[in-house]
Amino acid sequence: MMSLSFFKDRAFLREMLVIALPISFQQLINASLNMIDVIMVGQLGEASIAALGLSNQVFFVFILLLFGLTSGMAIFTAQFWGKKEITPIRHVLGMSILITSAIGLLFTLAAVFAPRTVLGFYTNDIQVIDIGETYLRIVGLSYIPVAIATSYIAVMRTVHLIKLTVIATVVALLFKTLLGYMLIFGVGGFPELGVQGAAIGTASGWTLELILIFIFVYAGKTPLAANVLTFFTFDRVFFVRVLKTTLPALMNELFWSLGITTYNAIYAHIGTDSIAAINVNATIEELGFVVFMGLGNACAVMVGNRIGAGRKEEAYETVRRVAILAVLFAWLVGGVVLLLRSTVVSMYDLSPNGEHSVRMLMLVMAAVLWIRMFNFTTFVGGLRSGGDTRFALIMEMCSIWLIGVPAAYIGAFVLHLPVYYVYLMVALEEIFKAIVSGWRIHSRKWIHDLVNI
Repeated sequence: MMSLSFFKDRAFLREMLVIALPISFQQLINASLNMIDVIMVGQLGEASIAALGLSNQVFFVFILLLFGLTSGMAIFTAQFWGKKEITPIRHVLGMSILITSAIGLLFTLAAVFAPRTVLGFYTNDIQVIDIGETYLRIVGLSYIPVAIATSYIAVMRTVHLIKLTVIATVVALLFKTLLGYMLIFGVGGFPELGVQGAAIGTASGWTLELILIFIFVYAGKTPLAANVLTFFTFDRVFFVRVLKTTLPALMNELFWSLGITTYNAIYAHIGTDSIAAINVNATIEELGFVVFMGLGNACAVMVGNRIGAGRKEEAYETVRRVAILAVLFAWLVGGVVLLLRSTVVSMYDLSPNGEHSVRMLMLVMAAVLWIRMFNFTTFVGGLRSGGDTRFALIMEMCSIWLIGVPAAYIGAFVLHLPVYYVYLMVALEEIFKAIVSGWRIHSRKWIHDLVNI
């Protein structure tokens, strides 16, 4: 039986909630406004929903690469914060800005100069590609600001500047949604631009986020308010040491995001109504995910701080406790998802087949949510924050490319199953990950002190 005695540990719960609640609130606003974006674009028809969803797959791969890199860097900043050393934290942030900006430039070039080639990987529907091309060219211009902002946000969380990141992101998201609404439908004297208006709103919102972060960091004289020279005067030995841990995390997200992208390409080839249903389900999934983003990231910060302070057994106990909480919350969220299926379907302009697919996808999502959230917590909050990035990379590659992708291919192209059964088959990878990650966490071999050497 799981021991729930830690619910009486008020100091632990208070520390976790101080970190988790702002992050969850930030994700809630993000997911809610993303759902509103999809609903607004959804008024333009299934082709527009599909185009927006497939265009956002490029951003999805991009943001996951950034997440892999910045979360790898955050392993070090969390542990250095546990030691109360500020200068190395600034050096790590400088490294992160350099590398993420280079990644942002590559994705900008692909989105702006070769959008049809990129979209052609997912679908052969010319109407969807035509709509998506317009969206991708505009949004791609904001990728470098997104890259720099992501670097700052990851480090700011580890040094407990979470509230500032929440304010910047929420203001940017509200601005993005309001501007998008006015430009999509031609409200308030603005031209009616449809999907192009959604793209302008998105690009403007992400750029505003970076501006706000700079203002908060430097006006507030935070520990990250250093001059450019301080950020980029790290030595080669330190740079290599950080990269040895960070690169596996980056590769992890690369292979994982390519796997998810492959899933969506397979779903899209089942039919336009299928990928539209997947995109609708994804917005609901993102909304349900907000609690777990807070828990997982709080766990990562707490574990990193404890390892840096030399308290390794406390780090293990933290992961165990938060994983239990994640499973309990997942059961609750799954029940809410089931209750809201009919309401969600009524909000979109879908074909009868699309409506049925969304209902079934939400059923599957609710059923497997607890396994996925256990995996997210042990992976992000445990293995990665403990510096066990190589093991995490191997586990992720095996689960997606040896189990998930073959299962999706067989379901779609061999058995010719509906999209919701293919989605269920993909969940087999989560069972594998739960077994392996649970064993690894219990072994304590994932705990690596990277700063006390």
